[in-house]
Amino acid sequence: MKKYKTCVYAISKNEEKFVERWYNSIKDSDYICVLDTGSTDNTVNKLKQLGVLVKEEKIDPWRFDNARNESLKLIPDDTDICICLDLDEVMQPNWKEKILSKWNDNLTRISYTYNWSLDNNNNPLISFYANKIHKNKIYKWTHPVHEILSINDEEKEEQILIDDLIIDHYPDSKKSRSSYLPLLELSVKEDPNDDRNMHYLGREYMYYGKWNQCIDTLQNHLKLKNATWKDERAASMRFIARSYKHLNKIEESLLWYKNAINEAPYLKEGYAELMILYYELNDYNNAINYGIKTLQINNKNKSYISENFSRNEYVYDILSLCFFNLGHKKIGLKFLELAIEENPNNQRLQENKKYFE
Repeated sequence: MKKYKTCVYAISKNEEKFVERWYNSIKDSDYICVLDTGSTDNTVNKLKQLGVLVKEEKIDPWRFDNARNESLKLIPDDTDICICLDLDEVMQPNWKEKILSKWNDNLTRISYTYNWSLDNNNNPLISFYANKIHKNKIYKWTHPVHEILSINDEEKEEQILIDDLIIDHYPDSKKSRSSYLPLLELSVKEDPNDDRNMHYLGREYMYYGKWNQCIDTLQNHLKLKNATWKDERAASMRFIARSYKHLNKIEESLLWYKNAINEAPYLKEGYAELMILYYELNDYNNAINYGIKTLQINNKNKSYISENFSRNEYVYDILSLCFFNLGHKKIGLKFLELAIEENPNNQRLQENKKYFE
C-alpha cells in the first residue's frame, strides 16, 4: 500500500492564543507549514518552538488569495495531500487515518464536515461541507477575500466526501473584519459575473447598514446566469427583505420574504423571519401561521446560509408571546416551556414563565 504524505499549511497573524490547540490537533501530519503575515505577538516563536516551519512575509497590498498562494510555496515537494487549516480551526481526532484510508492517486480533493459555529458545550450550531483538503501542486487560490481553490486548467477534478472527517471553528470575535468590504468590492470588480462573491458583497453591505447598496447588489446577484443555487438565492431575498424593513418599507419587505419562501420552501429561515416581522407588526395570527410552518420543516441541511434563530428556542419563544397576546395563555405557556427546554439558561424565558403562570 502506497504511503501518502500530508502537509497542514496556514497563514497567521497575531494568533498566539490558538497555536497550541491548533498544533495539538494536527501534530501527526508529516509536515506543518505557516506563513506569518506580520504578527507582533508571540505567534511565530510559539510555532517555531513546536517545530513548525514558519516563514514571515508581509503581503502588500493585502489579499487573502495572495497570502495563501505564498503559503502553498512552503509545502515540501514530496507532499501528496495538502490541508489548509487556519489557526482558529481544529481537526477532530483520527483525521489522518480517515484521509489516508480514502485517498488514491486519482483523487484531487476531499470535502468534510465544517462546524463553523459551536455552542458553549461544543455542540454544532452551523455546519456545512468545506473542501480545503487537496492534492499538491495542481491548485491555486483565487479571489481577494472569501478565497477559493481553483484547479489548473489541464487537470480534472476528482472529489469525495468524508462526512465523519470534521473540522471545528473557534473564531476570534475580537479580530476586525474591516478589510472584508473593500476586498469584496475589489473581488466583484475583478469578476462581476462571480455569483458567490456578489452575494457576499451584498451581505456585507447589510452588515454595515448600507441598505440601498445591499438591495441593489443582491438584486444584481439574482440576475446572474450562474446564480442558480436556491439556498443562496433565498438568502439574498431575505437580506433584501431585511434591508427594506430597516428602510421602513414594510410591503416590500413582506414581498421579498415571501419570494424567499417560494424560492426555497424547504428552508426554515424564510418562514422564521416572516414570523418575526409579523410579530413586530402585532399581526399575531400571521406570525403564528409562519411560526408553525417553521416548526414543520425538519430540514437539517449543512449549509453556510443556515441561521440559528430558525433552529433554537426563538421560534417557540415568539409563538408563546403571540398566543399570550391573543389571550390563549395555556397554549402560550406550552410553547414557552418548549423554548425553555431548548435553552434552560435563558433568564428572560424563566421570568416569562413566572409571569404567564
